[in-house]
Amino acid sequence: MNEQSAINKKAWEYRAYEFWTKSQGTPQEKAQDIIKNPFASLKKHQQYFEQIAGKRIANLCGSNGRKAVPLSLLGGEVTVFDISEENKRYAMELAHFANTNIQYNVTDIYEIDVVKYGSYFDVLYLEGGILHYFQDINRLMDILYALLKEGGQVILSDFHPLRRCLVDDYTKINYFDQQLQGGDLAYKSFFDEGEQKEFPEVSVRLFTLSEIINAVITSGFTFKQFEEHRGWNNENIPWEFTILATK
Repeated sequence: MNEQSAINKKAWEYRAYEFWTKSQGTPQEKAQDIIKNPFASLKKHQQYFEQIAGKRIANLCGSNGRKAVPLSLLGGEVTVFDISEENKRYAMELAHFANTNIQYNVTDIYEIDVVKYGSYFDVLYLEGGILHYFQDINRLMDILYALLKEGGQVILSDFHPLRRCLVDDYTKINYFDQQLQGGDLAYKSFFDEGEQKEFPEVSVRLFTLSEIINAVITSGFTFKQFEEHRGWNNENIPWEFTILATK
């Protein structure tokens, strides 16, 4: 495991289960919410999962299972790859209370066994702001390409790089920075100020939009669609994006 991955593993295993319980309810409570309408849990990505019964789906950086469990309930054979044992704990309990099954591998994405899982999956699903945890985006895309079956598709959704130029003070943002930098753990602000002092930092590398798009293309994927999404409260700025590509 490289240094960046080791830093991020330590961070995401710090009180993550507690955070998910605070923010989304206990796994039992969250499961009941998902069971009511699994399709709704996929939110803006519903269109990509209309017919997934029997398909092998890899949910990479799948976190607490909030997407893996509804995908499983809809008939997918879902495997999660994520670096955090705390995330796994919540996800497996979530699947249990939803009366469904998911496979969950705690691993650095860089260390996925591409011999075992080579050309194994029909669909790869990555969402929720994960690209900045990978210093080498081209290596990441090569791994994704190796995991996907011929004719399969990858759905990649992440924070829009232009968002940080529009929301933050532009004098403090260098859009073209390429170095690793420290940052706050995503859920740090959900805890009391006194407790926040104890939170470990994450290590991130921010990418430009062209770096992301070119990494998808040069890995060998066929670029099919690029969508931009408004802010979570319908703000009129590019907040997230979704790429659809095939092998």
